[in-house]
Amino acid sequence: MPTISRKNGYRFFFFSLEGNEPSHIHVEKGDGYAKYWLNPVMLVRSRGFQGKDLAEMTRIVKDQQTFFEERWHEHFGS
Repeated sequence: MPTISRKNGYRFFFFSLEGNEPSHIHVEKGDGYAKYWLNPVMLVRSRGFQGKDLAEMTRIVKDQQTFFEERWHEHFGS
C-alpha cells in the first residue's frame, strides 16, 4: 500500500493489487476514507468526510492529477 503523497493531513495512496482497475487514488485522514478516479477526476466513494473535506481533497487530486497518474503507471507498469 504505497503512500504517494501527504498534504494537509491527507494521505494519498494505492493498494498494490488494483492494477486491473482504471487509474485511481485512495485518500485517508483520521477515520475518513475516499477513492477518486484520476481520468477524469471523479469521487467514487467516501465515508467519514464532511463536504469541506471532500472539496479540499477534490482540489488536491485535480492539482496533482498528472503526478498521481504518472505514479500509477510507474507502480503498475501500464
